[in-house]
Formats: sequence, C-alpha cells, structure tokens
Amino acid sequence: MIRCLLFISLLIHSTLGQKSAGTPSQKWLTLNGKRPLVVARGGFSGLFPESSSFANQLALSSSLPDTVLFCNLQLTKDGAGICLTDIRLDNSTNIGLVWPKGKKTYDVNGNKVHGWFALDYTIDQLFSNISLTQGILSRPSLFDFQSPISAVEDVVGIKPAQFWLNVQYDSFYTQHKLSPTSYVQKAMRAMRINYLSSAEIGFLKTMNGKVTAKTKLIFQALGADEIEPTTNKKYSELLQDLTSIKAFATGILVPKEYIWPVQADQYLGAPSTLVADAHKQGLEVYASGFANDFFASYNYSYDPTSEYLQFVDNSKFSVDGVLTDFSPTASEAIACFANSKAVSKPVKGQALIISKNGASGIYPGCTDLAYRQALDDGADIIDCSVQMSKDGVAFCLDSADLMADTTAMTSFMSRSNTVPEIQAESGIFSFDLTWSEIQTLKPQMANVLPDFHRNPAYKNAGKLTSLAEFLDLAKTNAVSGVLINIQNAAYLASKKGLDIVGVVTAALTNATFDKQSTQQVLIQSDDTSVLSKFASVPTYKRVLLFEDKMGDAPEQPVQEIKKYADAVAVTRTAITEVSGSFTSRSTNIVAEFQKANVSVYVYVLRNEYITLAFDYFSDPILEIATFIGGAGVDGVVTEYPGTASKYLSKCQKAKSVNFPAGNCERLRRGQITRDPDSPSS
Repeated sequence: MIRCLLFISLLIHSTLGQKSAGTPSQKWLTLNGKRPLVVARGGFSGLFPESSSFANQLALSSSLPDTVLFCNLQLTKDGAGICLTDIRLDNSTNIGLVWPKGKKTYDVNGNKVHGWFALDYTIDQLFSNISLTQGILSRPSLFDFQSPISAVEDVVGIKPAQFWLNVQYDSFYTQHKLSPTSYVQKAMRAMRINYLSSAEIGFLKTMNGKVTAKTKLIFQALGADEIEPTTNKKYSELLQDLTSIKAFATGILVPKEYIWPVQADQYLGAPSTLVADAHKQGLEVYASGFANDFFASYNYSYDPTSEYLQFVDNSKFSVDGVLTDFSPTASEAIACFANSKAVSKPVKGQALIISKNGASGIYPGCTDLAYRQALDDGADIIDCSVQMSKDGVAFCLDSADLMADTTAMTSFMSRSNTVPEIQAESGIFSFDLTWSEIQTLKPQMANVLPDFHRNPAYKNAGKLTSLAEFLDLAKTNAVSGVLINIQNAAYLASKKGLDIVGVVTAALTNATFDKQSTQQVLIQSDDTSVLSKFASVPTYKRVLLFEDKMGDAPEQPVQEIKKYADAVAVTRTAITEVSGSFTSRSTNIVAEFQKANVSVYVYVLRNEYITLAFDYFSDPILEIATFIGGAGVDGVVTEYPGTASKYLSKCQKAKSVNFPAGNCERLRRGQITRDPDSPSS
C-alpha cells in the first residue's frame, strides 16, 4: 500500500509541476477562478476507519497540498468534540462489544434512532475503551481496532492546510443540554476553523455574527425530501431560494445528485442549474457523496476520475470543491486530468495499449462498435481472438463457446454439447454452427459479476466481426498494430478438420500484413507449436500466452520460451501477487523476461473496483500506473483502453519509479477477498 500512496503522490505533484511550469495562470470555472478544493471526509475514509490518525495523515500525504480535512462533530457527555459522521457510535466503533447493554433509543430530528450515542459517555470513557472500525462492510477491516476515536483537537493537531467542521445535529444536542454553539465558539479561540457547516439553518444564523471573516459558513443540504429542522421545509425547497441562503452562508454543500441527477436507468440526466444559480448569488458550491467503491452512473464506465471531471471540468461550470472518501483519487483527477484536453494521445515509445476484445467494457466484445471505440480511445493494438465457424469462416470472439458473448442460447440451445478439450462446462460452440447461422445472433455484453453491469443500453449493440473485416478496419484506420489470438488449433484440426493457422495466415497475406512493417502484427497463442508456424515471417511478433498464475521466472525456462516467442502475456498476479485482497509481493517476471529481450504484456485490466486489490484504492488508474510505472511492463491488455490512454497521455512523470509490493503483509487479515485473476473478476 505504501507503494501506491507514493505513486499517487508522485502522479499528483509531478503533474502539478508540469502544469504550473506550462500554464502559470490556469483558469477554472469555480466562483473564485481557482482550483476546486478536495475535502477529505474523515480523512482517507475509503480505506481507513473514518477520522482515524491513519485516515487523516494519509489523506494529507497522498492528496493535493491544500486538501481540507472534514470532521463531523459529535459531542460527548462532558461536552468534548469528536469526529464521526454517524451519530450512532456502533456503526464505526467497537462500542457495542465493550458496553453491550449501552444501546439506547433517541428522537433525532423526528426519527427514532437506536444505538450507542456519544452523549452517554465522557471523553475519557471513549478514549480509554473504544477503538475505531471501518463503517462500510465492503471496505477492508485491516485497520479496525487499531486507533482510538479522534477528538477535534487531534485532527487539527496534525496541521492540515484547512479544516472543516460540520455540525449536523445542533437541535438534538441542544435538547440534551449540550451546546454545539458554545463548543464551536470555544474551539475557534483555540484553533482555526476554515469552514463551518450545518444542515440546520438556526445554527448557522446563530453563528453568523460570531465567526470571523476567516471562517466560511456553509449550508449543508441533505436529501431532497428530508426536512430541515428550523424551517420544517424540504431541503430541495430551500435551495430554490438561494438569495435567502446568501443572507447567512457563503456557500452550500449538497449531494452530487442535486447537480448531476442520475436517472432510474442509472445514466446521467441533464445537469441542474444549481451551480450557475449559486455562483450568480456569490455562493460557493461543494458537492458531496463521492466514493470510488460506490456505483455512480454507467456514463463513468467505473472510472472514478471521470465522475470528478464531470463536476469540475465540463466546460459549463465547476463546483468549488468535492467531499470525498477517496481524496487521493479526487486529487489525481483535478491535478492530472482536468483542464488538459490539449493532450490527446499517449507518447509513442511507452507501454502499448492493447485492447481485449476491443473496448469490451463499453460495448459487447469483438463487435464493430467495440473496435471503433478502442481506436477512438487510443489503443495502439486492437485484438481479435479468432474462432472458426462450421464452414470455415474465421471471426472474432473471446471464446469458441457462443453462450457468454452472444444470444445463442435463445436460438441454438439444442446444439449445446460438452467438449472437454476446450472447457468442462457444456456450451454452444462456433464450430458447430455455420457463419450464416452465427450472423443471425446478436452480440451480448459480458459482465464482470452479476451486480456489475456494463453499459446496459448497449447490451446487444453492434455486429460480430469476421477476421477479414477486422483486418480491413485496422488497415483503414492505420492503427499501430493488431494482435491475433489463436485458440484450440490442435482440436480444430484433429476433430473438426479446420485449419485455423492456415486461415489466419491466408487472411494476413490477403490483407498484405506480411509484406509491410508499418503496422505491427502480434500472433498470440498458448501453444508453442502454433507460434512456430509463424516464425517464417520476421515482421510478426510472437506472443506466448500464460493463462495460469506464475511465480518468479527462472532463467532456463525464460531461455526456452525465447525460442518460440518474442513476448509473453501474463496475468496481473504473475507480476504482483495478491493475498487477502492486498498486494503481497512483486515477482521478477518482468525483469527476467526483459533481460532476455522478451517483451511482457499484462492482462486483463478492468475498471470495476471489485477486480482491484485494496492497495489500488478502487482506482483503475493506480493499477495501470503500478504496472507501467512500477513494474515496467511493455504493454497492458485492457477492456477499457480509454483509461490506460488517459494515464499515458496525462500522467507520465511517475512512469520510471519502482516500489516493492506487500507493505501490508503483516497486517493483512484476508476477511474480504478480491481475487483479480479469478474467473469472475
């Protein structure tokens, strides 16, 4: 994990250096024209327990220099202030284990809430007995029980550039004879509070004449249908009267959906005019609810940096800041990717971007649309995994089994059978259908897991592509190269009388790929005998595919492999091993093969956060940076070429840095599992 923190810090600060050198007066569409702020909710709470010392310190060390630490205020029995979002301590601490009989029920702004509450305990009781835990169960429990609750003074004590105190429950604490107003007034005499926010208008009006110009008062809007306690009006209604809000606040903090609504189909709707309207009133706008490991919208293709850019770099407006659980990613988006549209192509000579079935994270794999998207997204090499029809037509599809990637089950279920030489499960195989029959099928989007759908509006979009059409597309668009993946050659020849090697050879010759060196031709197979048959064309680069996990590469097998291949394609965990959902060790695979002048390509990279080790902070850019900048691979095979292109186009300074994996080994518990190379991910 330390490796990744260093990587993201390098990405952010080196890019800031490049931009400051090249564009001394960069203009943003924020209210003051300056860069949007990154506001870290409870520090780096996407990985560590909220407001723990780990979370706060690492948010500052891995984010933009002016990152704001955000503390949600809760008051103890003796009036001390602690930082936790949920008024119920049992959601983010082990208090229920320490005092199992301490559960109570309180009326909180008209709602009956059951749990353990800070106002029932003194600060000494909490400090001496309670430890913080991760409040979101899908996040790692690795750092649970290692940190005490943080007082407000603890957070300010680590000297953040700016500090934000949020008072969400003024009425509740006042009813129980604890005064947030008095606490804040006293705190401001001892510390600087740059931002003071509340979801209660009464509190903000009370504080309006009691803060200096150095403290900004921010009105926090909750859900559209939730009721504000002072006025008994819905928050959505209150935001219709920004002039009134301006009378007691300098800005608003709103859930991001107020700005970019997400429709029922999980695609973005039209943006609201809230930011523009607020800016006309002189109000700053801060958007909340950002987290890499929560699904946001299909428009973002599981790339969290794309969501941040939608709010800060959309050519119409920019929010003045984002409140996030993953401050490193927000910093990366703002520092590396925003306001840099002039850089559109990766620098040649860097690692190759190789598509996997085209841009198959965006459109059904191996379709015309997937390939065109891959080209638009900056892929250097587009790929075709060649399958054969019964009548000898070669076409592109990930597997000989048509069931996963087409609608074959609806039309040809009677043709299903079991072919143990290819897979253990039964399937509907391409070599049992003619090409005309296959052309009646619709392509079908493949999903990583049942709950992680990809672009469902285009689930069956595009058409399947023959090998000849694929090669013509590559020629016409002058792509840097093609990768031809050959599967099941021995079975097809011996059992079906289909010469896939001969068909591929003829197709490449007909397209004159064997008579030129402008466009690379990569021939990939897991069968060395197949690769040997292409040795006679010196311009072809042969790639040996390893489908199993590997350890370190001993010298003798490397030299043996070199006889058949110019490159190898290996899984992600062959390079960086993963255990218990954290990276554990870097192997010597890349170094040993490159020492023998054998290129190394890593596969398959995906955006979905469930496929990433926790070390990568649910950020696919960070995984790409680790393999290219850290391990030094020669190419990445990805279902989202646009994400790799984004990194190579705009975050290049950290590409030569190398850090070892596995710094969390001694802490890891492995209670939550993400296996990047499992079949489901």
